[in-house]
Amino acid sequence: MSTAIDQQVVTFQEQFKRVKEEVSKVIVGYGDIIDGVIMSLLASGHVLLEGVPGLGKTKLVSTLSDVMRLKFSRVQFTPDLMPADITGTNVVQEDALGEKFLEFQPGAIFSNIVLADEVNRATPKPQSALLEAMEGRSVTVGKTTHKLDSPFFVLATQNPLEMEGTYPLPEAQLDRFFMKLKVDYPTRDSLHIILNRTTKTNEPRVDRVLGQGEVLAMRKTVRAVPIARPVQDYAIRITLATHPTPPHAKALTMKYVRYGSSPRGAQALVIGGKIRALLENRLHVSCEDIRSVAYGALRHRVLLNFEGEAERMDPDTIIKEILEKTAEPN
Repeated sequence: MSTAIDQQVVTFQEQFKRVKEEVSKVIVGYGDIIDGVIMSLLASGHVLLEGVPGLGKTKLVSTLSDVMRLKFSRVQFTPDLMPADITGTNVVQEDALGEKFLEFQPGAIFSNIVLADEVNRATPKPQSALLEAMEGRSVTVGKTTHKLDSPFFVLATQNPLEMEGTYPLPEAQLDRFFMKLKVDYPTRDSLHIILNRTTKTNEPRVDRVLGQGEVLAMRKTVRAVPIARPVQDYAIRITLATHPTPPHAKALTMKYVRYGSSPRGAQALVIGGKIRALLENRLHVSCEDIRSVAYGALRHRVLLNFEGEAERMDPDTIIKEILEKTAEPN
């Protein structure tokens, strides 16, 4: 039995490493971002990527779908986007006898990996259509509910600079993303590599190393990793410390936070911790595993009050204090 479990862990590590290596052939200098995206996919979650245009966010998603042999679709969110453009709609058709009937035409959401590009540029209706599908893994058109394929993974992007004419996602909808990852500007050395790869005759090509069944098997392996109750309690105390109410709140939280993480934040800490434990060749979750995923899991779930907004407080600064002042179990 132990040998079978050990083999599962080795297989998981090898498959994760192969996917990351293939994606890294195209995407330069964003190892942590690639890790976070793959982790979210394996956790049955979704990702919100924040970064200025031109940093390779779209390329990252399309490359990931190629490497994993998964169906990919892209939706450019614009102010005139309609919910039916995402979910699909019933279209009147005519058969050979001239009889008319309604036939469902699937929208872009019917893919394994969906890129919602600049999600904050569309009005709330298409945003909610996307986010409803993220939560329920199904789409209802008329009176019929259509199930989405598994795995189903949404990666949404938003530009933090141009906020004119945008519709920021409400807090309750932000909470449906497993992680929020910040894509920073590449370093000087990374820019050299990017230019070398993209301005010559042969652009890098990736191999397809994983299939749909293997992704689903990796998800099962993640869920099977045990977590001790004290470590789980540590994740819970970190989550509670994001709220501005005693006894768990820290100084910055009480001063700058209006509302903290929902239970989904604690779930993200635990599942993300399980994946990191497997990558570190362990069959149990440690406090360090919880801390390593805390920023991605919680930064979009810490809602600032008026004072925090006015002083442009970074939620990451608040999370850093929480991690420093939340005691590990004895």
